[in-house]
Amino acid sequence: MTKKKKDAEETVAEPMALEEAAIPYAPTTDKLKASLEELKGYEGVIGYILRNSTSAAIDLKDPSKLIEYAILSSSALEAGEELSETFNLGLVKSILVEGKEVKVLSFTVGENKVSIFMEKNTDPEKVLKKLGQF
Repeated sequence: MTKKKKDAEETVAEPMALEEAAIPYAPTTDKLKASLEELKGYEGVIGYILRNSTSAAIDLKDPSKLIEYAILSSSALEAGEELSETFNLGLVKSILVEGKEVKVLSFTVGENKVSIFMEKNTDPEKVLKKLGQF
């Protein structure tokens, strides 16, 4: 029985170490969210979705399209990763999907997945430059 108690104690100690390791990512997420908040005020930007494994921040000018934008965001990132693996393209820096009226620019920063929605005539390069510190 002594071994079982030691195993249980070791199991309890491991999650604490994992939680401590996750703490350094918080400032990056906060900084990224602040930059996205600033970006949403720029002309042509419709909104953004920032998500990671534990949370999501969504800010759209038209919240009635939330589900459609969330599906588009997720699908664009997954398709980009799959295409990259299939064709051995290496790490995907960003993905741009352009429709009739809207563009979505998707990319990953650490554990965060970001999608920025913009009007069709908005230059995605300028948007990326404004977020250049990531």
